[in-house]
Amino acid sequence: MWRRWLYLICFGLLIGHGLANDTTPPMHVIAVADVINPVSAEYITESLKTAMQQSAQALIIELDTPGGLDKSMRLIIKEMLNSPLPVIVYVAPSGSRAASAGTFITLAAHVAAMAPGTNIGAAHPVAVGSGDMGKEMAEKVTNDAAAYIKSIAEQRGRNVEWAEKAVRESISASETEALQHKLIDLIAVDLTDLLKQLNGRRVATISGERTLHTAGAPLQRVEMSARQRLLSMLADPNVAYMLLMLGAAGLFFEISTPGVVLPGVIGGISLLLGLYALQLLPVNYAGLALIVLAIILFIAEVKVTSYGALTIGGIVAMILGSLMLFEAPAPLPGVSLWVVVPSTLLVAAFFIFLVGAALRTLAQRPYSGREGLIRQAGVALTPIDPKQGKVFVAGERWDAHSEELIEQGSAVEVVQMDGMTLLVKKKAR
Repeated sequence: MWRRWLYLICFGLLIGHGLANDTTPPMHVIAVADVINPVSAEYITESLKTAMQQSAQALIIELDTPGGLDKSMRLIIKEMLNSPLPVIVYVAPSGSRAASAGTFITLAAHVAAMAPGTNIGAAHPVAVGSGDMGKEMAEKVTNDAAAYIKSIAEQRGRNVEWAEKAVRESISASETEALQHKLIDLIAVDLTDLLKQLNGRRVATISGERTLHTAGAPLQRVEMSARQRLLSMLADPNVAYMLLMLGAAGLFFEISTPGVVLPGVIGGISLLLGLYALQLLPVNYAGLALIVLAIILFIAEVKVTSYGALTIGGIVAMILGSLMLFEAPAPLPGVSLWVVVPSTLLVAAFFIFLVGAALRTLAQRPYSGREGLIRQAGVALTPIDPKQGKVFVAGERWDAHSEELIEQGSAVEVVQMDGMTLLVKKKAR
């Protein structure tokens, strides 16, 4: 009898354990391996809202970033600090970094973790898109960033002194140094190890303390939406630059040769996408002005005899403008020189060839119609005086008159057409 009860008890425990695992809320996981920009900020904030709506235990952010835009970073941190759901920032995989804006985001997490072979720090603010800051402005920006990171570190109970040095002195730390300096809470080899170490950890959120039950908790990956992936692609300076160049070339081709349609459609779409991308990137308008100047110089080269000077000037202006267009200090990505140089040469060749061909076409003498008769050669069929005569021109007999006397059989040339009568002159031999 006692064996039967023992079996029933064991069976009940197994079922209870299975039900407990089935009802354990999932851990949502997202991966941010890019510059912190409006797209990544939207991805993180939307993922956090989704995790709360689907009653997830927490949101894990796998982070690998060289830094990014201050406005986007502050938007992310604002959502994290006011989130009732625990946010875990995990700098991973090995070889990743949480530099600059990534340092702020990691310190703002409810739980901060790093994988072996990662680093954090170098959070000194830099000028993006508007050239070098003046000494006074640089000091103001640095003081503001230092106060912000100190506030975050204090709220999360992290090393305030080191956090301030990361801003003022651009210091960095490996994962072991970060743990020693109390910048992070743990080092985890992978997500499985992370969940193991998080199990039973108490996390203070804005809505109160929560205890994480991560042993056996399912992981649910949340990917970027199709819209966010498109915007992320447009936020690449190289893609944005090529869209602008393609848009300008396509529209110019359509304007110069109306009726082709397809180049205009492609150019219009490309230009609009390129202009939208400018909103996602730090733009230097001096660089944009140089690109416009380069296009003007390419067009002027066809109309003005400069012996190549305008073309050279246009190429130099295009290259300089392209490199300045998205001015982003290292380690943030800018426009690659391997994209700028070929694009500049192609655009220069396109404008010079296309505009030159159009002007040559306009300069050609018409071959048909009234205008086509001008300067045509013919023969006087009768004597021609200032009042009347007959000529044979372009395979037809015409009434003609002349300002001089022309003998029958003489070679003539059409000077002008008055109604249906030709004004001719003797053709020079």
